[in-house]
Amino acid sequence: MAAFFKNILKNKIMLLMVLPGAVWFFFFSYLPLVGTVAAFKEYRFSREGFWASLAKSEWVGWDNFKFIFSNNDALQITRNTLLYNLAIIFLGLIFAVGLAILLSELINKRLAKIYQTGMFLPYFLSWVIVGYFVFSFLSFDRGMLNQIIGWFGLQPIQWYSEPKYWPYILVFVALWKTIGYNSIVYLASILGIDKSLYEAAMIDGASKWQQIRNITIPMLSPIIIIMTLLAVGRIFYADFGLFYQVPRDSGTLYAATNVIDTYVYRGLKTTGEIGMSTAAGLYQSVVGFVLVIISNYVVRRIDKDSSLF
Repeated sequence: MAAFFKNILKNKIMLLMVLPGAVWFFFFSYLPLVGTVAAFKEYRFSREGFWASLAKSEWVGWDNFKFIFSNNDALQITRNTLLYNLAIIFLGLIFAVGLAILLSELINKRLAKIYQTGMFLPYFLSWVIVGYFVFSFLSFDRGMLNQIIGWFGLQPIQWYSEPKYWPYILVFVALWKTIGYNSIVYLASILGIDKSLYEAAMIDGASKWQQIRNITIPMLSPIIIIMTLLAVGRIFYADFGLFYQVPRDSGTLYAATNVIDTYVYRGLKTTGEIGMSTAAGLYQSVVGFVLVIISNYVVRRIDKDSSLF
């Protein structure tokens, strides 16, 4: 015990630096975990406040979880959530790494900074604004895309009534919005690679592609694995704004755009059952946690130094 307090005193400056973040995590990440009890209750509001409502609500066990799995839409929304996330994770990884490598090879660094800023901007736009951007392209009457199609003598497409196009549209929009941010992360890692490695490769006559394949990508592999593992942890979460705002909540597109998050939101809006929405969130978190543990275990077996823990 004495050694424990001695270490605290020894590292008190570092602990004080960590304290604000620890307090934030306690109040906004750990304390709300108590509310997950609502997933096993038929939550009913009480005038005495949240804690009284939670305490007085009737226990229903696993009944709230049946809301996700006991209907015909369960398979569809689970499949959509998984497939969209898999496509966004792997395509996003390929394009982000490729874009970072291209930016690192630009000779004019001032021009490279302009490109970085332009690609970073979409990340800060809300999905409401992005939804209106997409609508300006896909509107049946005045959409830019239908006008271009009309120039070739083809019939305009009712994009918001045709589910078959939306898997491609949603993946494209997601990549457009996030690829700039992810590429900056990889670009920072590339800039940290020892330049002497490239100089030695050039002396040995290695081409630019050989340098990328044998130096850049292997040196990027730890950050690629970490970013992928973190993304796998949220594979059962869908970006609500992407799947709700961009398709404009069109009922005819539900077959292609309905995911767990939008399904739960619509169910909560219709029934007002907070317990059911809490159950869905708990289910997503537990599955994501298990996937991260399994993925990290596989990575650890292959390369111990590349794992998260």
